Amino acid sequence: MLSKATHVIRGFIGLLAVMILPALAASVTAHNGGQVDNTAETWVNRTLETMSLDEQIGQLIMPSFFGTYTSSDSDVYDELVRFVREYHVGGFLVFGGRVPTPGVLLNPTYGSVILGQPLAAASMLNRLQAVAKVPLLNAADFEAGVGFRLAGATVLPRAMAFGASGDEQLSYEAGRTTALEARAIGVHLNFAPVVDVNNNPDNPVINTRSFGEDPIAVGRLAAAYVRGLHAGGMLATLKHFPGHGDTNVDSHVGLPIIRHPRERLERVEWPPFRDGIAAGADAIMTGHIEFPALDPTVGVPASLSREIVMKGIREGLGFDGLIYTDGMQMGAVTALMSSGDAAVRAIQAGNDVLVHSADPAEAFHAIRMAVERGEIDPAQVRASAARVLRAKTAVNLHRTRMVDLAALPAALGGRVHAEVANRASEEAVTLIADARNQIPLQIAPNARVLYLSVLDRPSGWLIAAPSRTFVAELKARWANVTAIELSNQTLPATLDLVRSTAGRYDAIIASIFVRTTPRPGGMTLAPPLVSLLQDLVTTSARYDQPYAATLFGSPYTAMALPDLPAVLLTYDFYDRAERTAVRALAGEIPITGRLPIELPGLLPVGHGLIRP
Repeated sequence: MLSKATHVIRGFIGLLAVMILPALAASVTAHNGGQVDNTAETWVNRTLETMSLDEQIGQLIMPSFFGTYTSSDSDVYDELVRFVREYHVGGFLVFGGRVPTPGVLLNPTYGSVILGQPLAAASMLNRLQAVAKVPLLNAADFEAGVGFRLAGATVLPRAMAFGASGDEQLSYEAGRTTALEARAIGVHLNFAPVVDVNNNPDNPVINTRSFGEDPIAVGRLAAAYVRGLHAGGMLATLKHFPGHGDTNVDSHVGLPIIRHPRERLERVEWPPFRDGIAAGADAIMTGHIEFPALDPTVGVPASLSREIVMKGIREGLGFDGLIYTDGMQMGAVTALMSSGDAAVRAIQAGNDVLVHSADPAEAFHAIRMAVERGEIDPAQVRASAARVLRAKTAVNLHRTRMVDLAALPAALGGRVHAEVANRASEEAVTLIADARNQIPLQIAPNARVLYLSVLDRPSGWLIAAPSRTFVAELKARWANVTAIELSNQTLPATLDLVRSTAGRYDAIIASIFVRTTPRPGGMTLAPPLVSLLQDLVTTSARYDQPYAATLFGSPYTAMALPDLPAVLLTYDFYDRAERTAVRALAGEIPITGRLPIELPGLLPVGHGLIRP
């Protein structure tokens, strides 16, 4: 149950929202709902008339940069300016950046986090806007909030957490929070929401990025998110058409193939796209996935198929907004052809904008030559450039292109936005098993607690620092905690020692961290770890110990551990998720989440044990 203090804090935060959010919204130019007024349309037409063919082609190219400090007297900055002045690019994709981090609690050898800095990103975007003849329309993958890429901004749970909560209003607020923070740094277009219907437990690239596997629920939550982005003044992108939810290959490293018939795509994969379009989505991103039912040509991803882009999106969905490719540097494309050939194929297919080409200059020149050879119609280039320009007017870039750097501290992070993230994290927690009716845990403050931090592998966690927060939160409630980290690199002797000593404790708590990853053998725990966790079921029963496990990252890990007596899912792996999990175990918050996916052979969609 919520404490009186918690109610007071939330009431205060609600008051702050009333006072602060309108002020933040007022500082950001609102999305106009896709309507282009006469003034804007005049600007589009006049601008288009003054543009050379090269300038029109440039609008179709979106290079990227890292949002870390970059001197104006550097090769990196010179290259970005060259993209603007020489190649006339229409905007940039903002990534994070590499920032060193100190060693974490249980393992000091983790790598660096991939985060940029808001001020550095905003400053760079302002500098590039200043040298651009036509204002730049900038984008980012802020699927889990701006803090997903930039330090200090709000980090939101993954989409599947919202699927577990089923809360449309919360999805709306997540979109609005993201938009307000993104617009403050000069980013106008979010490559989100992900509307892929994840129904493949082995999906290494979508997984928790999806709202779930029920097309109706995915569409409902995605539409709410789109409306939230618009309320905060940001453009929305639906991805990855025709659907990336039933793949077992990561398109970053290879070309997935989906062999479903068109009827199945119409029934399962496409309803969320239609719901997002109905909500006013501004763009669709094409995926690097082969669909023989839509285009029988072997080895051609959807992103390079005119059959799929034009007949599927333009005709099938009736969508006339922007069409972006997925990242053109991804392995599914680069393994097939050069940057130039891929750029030409993507434009011929009907995409409006090429995202993150491995070589933007080569892409530009290849498109230019293809136009000269008659392989790309100049009218198509002009039409795409016009769509880009209209999108710029939708966020009022024809009036204002710079952001106020001094306003960033008031716009990013903060308690109001953190409360949205907290609520989403809390509503997501799903109790899928409690065979001994032990949740919430009823153990004394001085109880001896064995805590196991179980990792698929000890490296590669980057932003996440497994158990850093979990251990601290445990010790704040139960002082006598012994913390041990286990991974695929743990020696058998250490595992045996855990087995032989576990009975000495009053309770066993395990956190299980499994990332989604394309690496060989990924998305699984090492068999010795699975064996240990299963063996502790017998130990805990023999000594009448509470034994609870929380899964961070892929929820499908539960399928490998069907006998654990108590299991909670978080669908996430950041500090906030760890804090929420401990609060749920301690009975400080209600547990109300329900499975947004099926765990084949174990549990159906919608399962969840409620603890008020």
